[in-house]
Amino acid sequence: MRTIDCDYLVVGSGLAGSMAAIGLAEHGRVLMVTKRTLDECNTNYAQGGISCVMGVDDSFERHMADTLDAGAGLCNEAIVRRIVEAGPKWMRLLIDMGVPFSKSDDSACAEGFDLTREGGHTRRRILHAGDITGREVERTLVAKLRATKRLHVCENTLLIDLVTTRFLHEPTEENRVVGAYLLSTETGEIWAVRTGAVILATGGCGKVYQYTCNPDVATGDGVAVAWRAGAEIRNMEMVQFHPTCLYHPKAKRFLISEAVRGEGAELVTRDGEPFMQKYDPRGSLAPRDIVARAIDSEMKKRGDAYCCLDIRHKGEAYLKDRFPGIYAKCLEFGIDMAKDLIPIVPAAHYCCGGIAAEVNGKTTLPGLYAIGECACTGLHGANRLASNSLLEALVCGCECAKALCSAPMPSVQHVTVPDWVYGHAVPTDEAVLVAHNWQELRTCMWDYVGIVRTNKRLHRALRRVRNLREEINSYYFDYLVTADVLELRNIADVAEMIITAAMERHESRGLHYSLDYPERLRIGKDTRLVRSPEKEW
Repeated sequence: MRTIDCDYLVVGSGLAGSMAAIGLAEHGRVLMVTKRTLDECNTNYAQGGISCVMGVDDSFERHMADTLDAGAGLCNEAIVRRIVEAGPKWMRLLIDMGVPFSKSDDSACAEGFDLTREGGHTRRRILHAGDITGREVERTLVAKLRATKRLHVCENTLLIDLVTTRFLHEPTEENRVVGAYLLSTETGEIWAVRTGAVILATGGCGKVYQYTCNPDVATGDGVAVAWRAGAEIRNMEMVQFHPTCLYHPKAKRFLISEAVRGEGAELVTRDGEPFMQKYDPRGSLAPRDIVARAIDSEMKKRGDAYCCLDIRHKGEAYLKDRFPGIYAKCLEFGIDMAKDLIPIVPAAHYCCGGIAAEVNGKTTLPGLYAIGECACTGLHGANRLASNSLLEALVCGCECAKALCSAPMPSVQHVTVPDWVYGHAVPTDEAVLVAHNWQELRTCMWDYVGIVRTNKRLHRALRRVRNLREEINSYYFDYLVTADVLELRNIADVAEMIITAAMERHESRGLHYSLDYPERLRIGKDTRLVRSPEKEW
């Protein structure tokens, strides 16, 4: 088996992973692996923008207050302050790299950037590049990554599992990460990396649900491998459902950005009747958890398959200029935003839980760092404020590189990573089982562990998911490893974490709403999951 050495292994090529890799390359040898191409990540699909205090009428205190309010009593206030206050510094670095953020002649920003507003924000503080912010950010970063020396990129490469000292049977040492096993989907080769630091920036886990606006790569890989290695996982029950995913049989995972509501769109029924004031005084600009539950409630009460967004009053010229991508995509499906109501439904969007991590990415497992959506820093609490995700990815990616570059790395040259054991595994002849289990698991999560939950649904889901995990793990050991099997194994692990954490929370808070526990407790506490590393490989 091939084993290569590097100073830092970065898994994931979104905003968080890219900023970390670029910064680390100034200090050592960096290997970045990504399961598809460099630009196929959650960042690339982000429409809205990056929240950052840059307006003359804004302040860190206001941004903090909005974040804490949305987080429903579960944010870590010190972490919120640190990330919000670090935003402008690291945003400047991104601007200097050449990201073409939109500008406006009547901007509230001294530098002329056009600041928009989204749900939960009391000020305009979202920097954006039209309505394709993520694409422009990722395009800029990919060019920078390819030009960075001492940074090697392996595309079409999946992380199988982490290698820890406990796995190597070295009980005299603390359990720490010393490497990882990887799978090349181009060649089928399994190989290893030996390194003193693994930085997970693997994004979200939206594919654990039947309906999601996430790309196909969002299978919770980082959270799953960290959990199997023994890292602490926090608040996995806090799954955010984006309220406004385009409802159309041919529209796969297309989002109608939060910024559309920020610029005046109103949520209405299929008949055009506004309804959000019944649920929150902020109306259509309420935080996402409230909006998603309101839409879910209206759909169930009326028996409708969808609700709608109404922004017709803004006119064609404005909509084409402000939302060119969304306008064009809607037109593809016969919907003219200037004349028609936009049909929408909620869809799994963002996980506010993840690997317990500090702002610099440090986790409870030495040698392992987690940044971006796969991490849980305490910024989002029980519900993410719109566009705080890219802010967190930016800040934590940069802070991770800064921290690692200033600290001596332990040597792992004495470690021998064992060859991958194939055992009696054979090529699969039962691919239909993978497809069936994939669909069954995601349907189960959507039906029983969605926007509104009950004890009965959670217990039913847990029984089914545990049966599926047993079957999937058996399949994993019996057949040669493939990308489909790895992703199925990971979403099954993540599904059980979400269910288990939801069962531990005996209240309704933020994104977790239980009909059995509708009240919110006075003091919010994190749910924590820790599992010993698996003994079988």
